Amino acid sequence: MTDNNNQTLSNQACIKAAQELLARRKNNHRGEMLTADCRPTNLDDALAIQMTTVKENGSKIEGWKCLVPLNPEQMVVAPVLEGTVQQGAECLVQPTQPGKTLIEPEVAFILGQDLPAREQAYTEQEIDDAIVSCHMALELLQRRYSPNDDLVFFDNLADCLLNQGIFIGPEISKEQAYQASEINIGLTTIAADGQPETKNYDGKHPNLSAHKPVYWLINFMRNRGVGFKKGQAIITGSYAGAIEVPIDTTEIKYQDLGKYQVTFKAI
Repeated sequence: MTDNNNQTLSNQACIKAAQELLARRKNNHRGEMLTADCRPTNLDDALAIQMTTVKENGSKIEGWKCLVPLNPEQMVVAPVLEGTVQQGAECLVQPTQPGKTLIEPEVAFILGQDLPAREQAYTEQEIDDAIVSCHMALELLQRRYSPNDDLVFFDNLADCLLNQGIFIGPEISKEQAYQASEINIGLTTIAADGQPETKNYDGKHPNLSAHKPVYWLINFMRNRGVGFKKGQAIITGSYAGAIEVPIDTTEIKYQDLGKYQVTFKAI
């Protein structure tokens, strides 16, 4: 398995970075770039801060976000913290601005068995067999950096790529999920005048496949000595980018797959 030979940050520096990013997450605060003594400058630094964030939070990993890299310099992978995966009629969120929150419509894949780290790569069939259910889902986003032109990819990667959590919607079949390369997305909310307001998006998965990133994720992290646990939810890329919606009741429709309602409530 791969050693993190390119990591330049010490464990103490990773702890400092993780504690700062966790404080921003908890307080819904947008801060400047991390100080130079704990700012990531490469992939290994950023992933080390991610894992330290999990430890400093005193929790387990409840899910993952990923994408087959569109750029070899940008590995899209991040853990989702325990306690931030939600289901049901209500979804608690941190506002991005008063009365608004950020979401991304995606598909979630739930693991029905452990996939421990090992020397041998997992086959696609083994990973398919480990996926117990598929769902319409939302990634919940939170901006924890102030706008800054000097921010680079590793800054956001260390901060789990803006992830706030995951909302798990209704189940769809594995066949539907695996064929979901393009999905028209409809979002309906109640406008200020009491009338429903619908926005439609011509949804297209950035990898043209919602499940292929799962194959990539499992083996990329396996090669780094990280395994996966039964029950973890894996989301794999937005069909419509990041969408700001009112903190209210919203209906999300995936054309030909289904729809559901969720009431967002500010934490």
